Amino acid sequence: MEIDFHSVTARLDELRRTKAEHTARKRLSGPRDTDDWGNIPLDKPFTFHPRTDHPEKWVMGPQACGQNFRLFLEQTPTYVNGMSSLLGGYYTVFSPYVKSWDPTQHWTHLEEDHERYNIVHGIASGQHFGIDLKIGLELGLGGILRKIRTCRREHDAPDQAFYGALEDVVIGIQHWIENHTYAAEDAAGRERNVDIRENLVELVAMNRWLVTRPPRTFREACQWIAWFQMAARMYNGSGAVGRLDHYLYPFYARDLADGILDREQAVLHLACLNLSDPQYYHVGGITPDGEDATNDLSFLVLEAVERLRIPANVSVGIHPKMDRRLLRRSIEVLANAKLGIPRFFGAENVARGYAKNGIPLDVARRREQVGCHWTCLPGIEYSFSDVIKVNFAKVLDAAIQDIRKVPATMSVEALWNAFDRHLKKAVNVAAQGIDLHMENKHKFSPELVLDLLCHGPLEKGVDASHGSLEHNTICIDGSALATAADSLAALECHIEKRGELTWEAVLEALDTNFVSDPRTRALLGTTPAFGRDGALGDLWAKRIAKRFTELVTANPSPQGFCMVPGLFSWASTIPMGKATPATANGRLAGSPISFGANPDNGVRKGGPLTPTGLARAVAEVQPGFGNAAPMQLDIDPGLLDSENGVEQLETLIWTHFELGGTLVNANVLGKADIKDACDHPEKYPDLVVRVTGFSAYFASLSDEFRRLVYSRIVSEDG
Repeated sequence: MEIDFHSVTARLDELRRTKAEHTARKRLSGPRDTDDWGNIPLDKPFTFHPRTDHPEKWVMGPQACGQNFRLFLEQTPTYVNGMSSLLGGYYTVFSPYVKSWDPTQHWTHLEEDHERYNIVHGIASGQHFGIDLKIGLELGLGGILRKIRTCRREHDAPDQAFYGALEDVVIGIQHWIENHTYAAEDAAGRERNVDIRENLVELVAMNRWLVTRPPRTFREACQWIAWFQMAARMYNGSGAVGRLDHYLYPFYARDLADGILDREQAVLHLACLNLSDPQYYHVGGITPDGEDATNDLSFLVLEAVERLRIPANVSVGIHPKMDRRLLRRSIEVLANAKLGIPRFFGAENVARGYAKNGIPLDVARRREQVGCHWTCLPGIEYSFSDVIKVNFAKVLDAAIQDIRKVPATMSVEALWNAFDRHLKKAVNVAAQGIDLHMENKHKFSPELVLDLLCHGPLEKGVDASHGSLEHNTICIDGSALATAADSLAALECHIEKRGELTWEAVLEALDTNFVSDPRTRALLGTTPAFGRDGALGDLWAKRIAKRFTELVTANPSPQGFCMVPGLFSWASTIPMGKATPATANGRLAGSPISFGANPDNGVRKGGPLTPTGLARAVAEVQPGFGNAAPMQLDIDPGLLDSENGVEQLETLIWTHFELGGTLVNANVLGKADIKDACDHPEKYPDLVVRVTGFSAYFASLSDEFRRLVYSRIVSEDG
């Protein structure tokens, strides 16, 4: 069927159809429980053979990483889609070829406590900080290359191989783009459709310009960002872009004034940018002086992802002075598209929290929402966010094992004191891991691609992970908040307040995973739980969050790195649960821990969880130092279809931020639909859900993760 090339809607429909074909082919290789990436399935195998002088054939260190990433880019297959307004795509990633850490260098002195407290330590992990796209849009690849060479001449860097590695990365990207122009030129020569052929010719000319020079137009700027974000994704999985409407607005305004761009074309380019790789974008928000940052592009980014209807990770900045039309439009997109898009980011709350770390408020307001739950100062902060996590439920289990050694003194207060001791130790162990990472990361797998758009690495000749950025605020998240809080509440309620159970009975039930005493499990499940309007569980959740915040912020790491607390579990909800024995809230051994900062779902947890109760509960446990504790909100579409449904949701979200909330991740999914999709995912190939901070195709998730999303929407008793 002939496609109306001049209709943006028709082109987006065709691009989405191609995306669906690619996604179906990628599912054949197994489930994926992370972000939906933009990689294209290979038609034929591609194998990269690294060049290395290492005796074990490892690719490790700046020189080897830079040289081999350049070779990888030069050899990787090209992708051309004549329906897209942007050129390029990527098939596979470079990171599996790299040794992120020397296997002979161990951290055995930390491993026992890592296991005891189920700490996700983050040692050797990569990226998770933000770039300043303005650097690339102003300099272009040629300008960045000249800057590297100038800095190399002018600075006595501790490791000159680092500059060589940066050069190799830029040259590799340039060759990669050139290879795509040759492929597009060849495709144009074979194309019969006049419109598609003309588009391909335009893509060739545009990208040959961008090989060495900065973008001049809105379309070229979108194309430049696409190349960079795909290169970063291939190198080590980066997904951080930031304030897309802010970076692109000068190009947009100029092209509108010059008559070479209209709103419909802008939507097409923005949609194609998201199609190249659905990275984390931030629109709206606040300016350094506290004013609203919304512009016309803020709305167009939302329109682009709504019309494309594939996974996307767009956050809308919420603050008291914002243009409320942007909030209303955001909720309409969420309600209409039913894609879990967008998310809602408490820009002023996060900024004021981050300022508590000694950062001027006008600087803190420059933070961009660039990850599952985290923000970062673009190009000047190594935040290393959403990586390090401490499992409160495992900390509580360690405390239980302590107090049971002296049965006569067992009490909830004794348990809390033991919990406090173990939590302090867990935070200290995580801090030691931070120092180990910061001391050694650059030696093995430096952040070469993101280094290019940061202030410091080029000027100092030092990788971003080794202290070259102005700010180093390392985030530590607490996980299983509701699991731990409801467990403490259950013990206090049923042993000490009501006298319905004994310590011996509860401990025996936990030891046998409740097999020996299902009645005890049922009774524990009636506890007034976290999120149930001032219940006992609320008091414990606030007490845990407060103490965790105090311990993380009391001191920097031993080597002086600022540590920032958050509450989030990301995709660790399931693996952390597998490492955690039965807990006193009635949770069975091996089952998932509670989700992020959210209360547990279900009437069995001490009463129904209402949206207002959820909003209040999550707002009240915010650590308040600039790292988010998101609220996961799963909404039945029937509520939005009712009279004033959209207004009620807007009020709920606005109220959450007025109470101090930092981030809202939302889904619009009906119970019947999600149940059927869980049982028959093949019937719903296009269903997109927000799993945690990221969105993904529901059918591409593992069965465990599909059940996790399902359990948030449908209680285990319902």
